Amino acid sequence: MNQELINYIKEKLLEEKAHLEKELGQFAQRSEHQRDDFQSTFPDYGDKEDDNAVEVADFSTRLSLEGSLENKLQEVNNALKKITEGTYGFCENCQQEIPEERLKVFPSAALCMKCGSEK
Repeated sequence: MNQELINYIKEKLLEEKAHLEKELGQFAQRSEHQRDDFQSTFPDYGDKEDDNAVEVADFSTRLSLEGSLENKLQEVNNALKKITEGTYGFCENCQQEIPEERLKVFPSAALCMKCGSEK
């Protein structure tokens, strides 16, 4: 893989990281103890019984979304780490090179198409 493509992918990954962190920041606060961990905030809509029910439902939704976004953020950070270490672009399962076309579309891919479809 040439350096120009790696730079392009790194830029895409950094943009995705910023987007994910911004999205998480809309309803969660960054943990003081772990770098890429966020804690969803509990909404406060009022003291009425209906308000409380909506708060619980919204908090539940936030927790689910937080987990999904944190997983994506971890994938992006793993890909950036691999770029730094010089191990980017190889399948974590079979160690074969991941096709450049896949990496352009899905820069945080950790598996080739074959291994990804088997999981």
